Amino acid sequence: MAETQRTAPEGDAVLTRIGQAVMLHRGGDREEARNRLALLWRELGRDGAPFHRCALAHYMADTQDDPDDELIWDLLALGAADGLTGGRGADTGAGERRPGADEVRALYPSLHLNLAVDYVKLGREDAARGQLALARASAGALGEDPHGDGVRAAIARLGLRLEGAA
Repeated sequence: MAETQRTAPEGDAVLTRIGQAVMLHRGGDREEARNRLALLWRELGRDGAPFHRCALAHYMADTQDDPDDELIWDLLALGAADGLTGGRGADTGAGERRPGADEVRALYPSLHLNLAVDYVKLGREDAARGQLALARASAGALGEDPHGDGVRAAIARLGLRLEGAA
C-alpha cells in the first residue's frame, strides 16, 4: 500500500511504526512484523483513525500464515477504507490529515485485488472474480506511477489466471 507514503502527513508516528513493521516483514522477519502490527492494532482500538486502521490491516494481512486470517485482515482493511468515506470531517480525530477523496479512491483497487487473491487461495473462484471485477472497476483511480502500474499489472495477471481456471 504505497499510498501510505503519499497520503501520510509529516511526522505521523502511527504510519512510521507501520512502515517499520513492513520493513521487518520485507526483510524476512514476518513474525516480528506481525507482533508489532498486532500491538499497534490493539493500541489503535476500534476508534482509531480509519486510515491508520486501513493501512495497518492491509499490511497485517500480508504477515499471516493462514489464508483465512489473511482474508479477515483484508476485509478489515476494506471496512476501514469505507470508514474514510464517512462524514467524520477533514481530520481523522487525532490531528492527522484525512486523505482526500481521490486518495481514498486510489486505495480500492489494491484492497479489492488483495481480497481476490485471498479468495483464490481459499478456492473460492467466484468470490475472487467478483473482487477482481471491483478492482478493475476502481483501477481508474490509480496514479500513473510505479505503484499504479504494479497494481494494474497484478490485476491483469490475476485476470489471466482466473480466466484459465474457468
